[in-house]
Amino acid sequence: MNKIIVIAVLFTLSTALASAKASILLTNAKIIDGSGSPAIMGAVRIKGDRITGVGELTQASGEQIIDVGGLTLAPGFIDTHSHHDYGLKTNTDALPLLSQGVTTIVVGQDGSHSFPLEKFFSQYEDKPASVNMASYVGHNTLRHKAMGEDFKRLATKSELTQMRELLSQELSAGALGLSTGLEYEPGLHSDAQEIIALAQDTAEAGGRYISHIRSEDRFFWDAIDEIISIGSVTGMPVQISHLKLAAKASWGKTARLLNRLDEARSQGVNITADIYPYEYWESTIWVLLPDRDANDLKEIQFVLDELTPADGIIFTHYQPEPAFAGRSVKEIAKLKGLGEAQTVAYLMKESAAWSKDHDNQSAESIMGRSMRDKDIAALLTWPHINLCTDGSYTGHPRGFGAFPRVFSKFARQMKVLDVEAVVQRMTSNAAKNMGFTQRGEIRVGAIADLVLFDPDTIRDRASLLHPQALSQGVVKVWVSGILAFNNGSTTKARPGRILRARK
Repeated sequence: MNKIIVIAVLFTLSTALASAKASILLTNAKIIDGSGSPAIMGAVRIKGDRITGVGELTQASGEQIIDVGGLTLAPGFIDTHSHHDYGLKTNTDALPLLSQGVTTIVVGQDGSHSFPLEKFFSQYEDKPASVNMASYVGHNTLRHKAMGEDFKRLATKSELTQMRELLSQELSAGALGLSTGLEYEPGLHSDAQEIIALAQDTAEAGGRYISHIRSEDRFFWDAIDEIISIGSVTGMPVQISHLKLAAKASWGKTARLLNRLDEARSQGVNITADIYPYEYWESTIWVLLPDRDANDLKEIQFVLDELTPADGIIFTHYQPEPAFAGRSVKEIAKLKGLGEAQTVAYLMKESAAWSKDHDNQSAESIMGRSMRDKDIAALLTWPHINLCTDGSYTGHPRGFGAFPRVFSKFARQMKVLDVEAVVQRMTSNAAKNMGFTQRGEIRVGAIADLVLFDPDTIRDRASLLHPQALSQGVVKVWVSGILAFNNGSTTKARPGRILRARK
């Protein structure tokens, strides 16, 4: 290497080191610290990846000043139930997340995770995206590994032993805990004893439990009792994924639900929940039938009458007939000249046949309208709830708009919560519910994950017709003290980290 090149390299390295040590002072900020306390005007100092000062601060020697013009500065938002990890593999700028103000996502949800976690984490650390990531261990993944395709039964003692060994391996890699998806294959076929055994191992390792519970509609109250029981028996924190009242019979019963959760908390069960702000959910059409019997027209008619109507079941994709994407069951019934229940049966059978012919690939996905804004609003007021997207790069608009939607619809329009309370549910509540100790608040010593936004204009634009429209109102986002999003565009930085538990 010649002398000029050596000097250039040394200069570049010294400049980078100096930049890393230099501090940035964000002034003229309306600071919402995430704790729920009222906003204050002041400044925040960032040095390296940490917040080193908050309040009335003066410029230090050599310090860069950024006047944020009175906009609101909050901790980076934490998405505690995300499926964006798959999209991040090829979209490392994380634009749908950063444009919402999200700096950390938690994956491995609904009982499924990337196996083995150590390899997944290492690959992300080698090629990071712009957001931080943590993961749970998925029970369904463990069950598939131990039982293969012969899973429509209870596990044997040796199969459960294998699941427990795999769980220990994944927890040692840094997983937050155990996730279940008990409405999905193969977890659908597990009993309470299997879940308790795995949950107890997780608790003893210092982990947590998060669950897409056994039923969000017909058997909802029994499912709530089950997760409370898991928290009671194991003593570990338990979280309900995407809490909802998704059956007509449960609409309006938010007081009953919250009273039940508060009663459990008063008895020592650390139960919490996350929620997304939409009346529509997204899943496979098969989740509508617990017995998975597409010939049971009586049960299908019950679904249409009591759970989600034909015009509220909309396909996000349908492989046997791709033109059905974006259409409702009601529309398809008219095209096919069939009754609505018969149409559901037909679509389920066709999707099953397609999946069988294509190595069990996913054949379809639907959005179902089963909730009410009034109930969502009431659930948002619970002090122990936090926000999530349950979203991805495709499908439901929640993947692009969940967080801004709470500000625009539930704070500004419906006036359910003030801005400080909304931020609290997106930051410190989320951090506490996931066990993160260095994120979720603006305070000295915390990691400098920050979002700058305008509370008067932040809003979602993603809709059923345009589900991947970017949100508006987020101005800047810092991840670990590095600017990752600036005035509508991502930067070239990729500062995302793996957040390993118990490390």
